[in-house]
Amino acid sequence: MAAGDLLVRIGAIVFLVGAVGTLATVAPLLLGTHTLPTPAYFVSMLMGVGLAIALCGLLRSALAQRQSTREHVRS
Repeated sequence: MAAGDLLVRIGAIVFLVGAVGTLATVAPLLLGTHTLPTPAYFVSMLMGVGLAIALCGLLRSALAQRQSTREHVRS
């Protein structure tokens, strides 16, 4: 497993939870029913958090790959 793989996986899971939360909060608005309580809207903010976690994992993987390439070139 590479350096940032776990962060990317965790970020994807958090993003998906946020996406489901977003669908759950938008659906009542489109269907004309009662809106959900405020904490449901905070769950939809997890999309951005998950994206940030996944991007940090990608950055970590890229930096680790760059470092291993530099070490390989030096030897």
